[in-house]
Amino acid sequence: DRPPPSAYRVPWRVVRDEPRHPIVINDSTDPADFVRVFTDATDQDDRTQLWGRVPPADHIRVCLCDTDLDSAIVTLAWYRPSDGLEYLWRFVP
Repeated sequence: DRPPPSAYRVPWRVVRDEPRHPIVINDSTDPADFVRVFTDATDQDDRTQLWGRVPPADHIRVCLCDTDLDSAIVTLAWYRPSDGLEYLWRFVP
């Protein structure tokens, strides 16, 4: 029998100083691969942002200019290089 996998702390931290432009920081010691961000933006072209690889300590600003902040949800999807699994995490601005 294999032991269950240990818990994996979400690598993201969000700075919400500007509600329409939250900053997402990779707060871990590992890179995140193939990072994609999905928002509730009204402009269909801006719904998905492809960030690619986000190294530790990197930060990226999410633009929510055309989004209703009262109902906005931001979803991040990424792969963890150490296990190759896809992870999802959501936050509200």
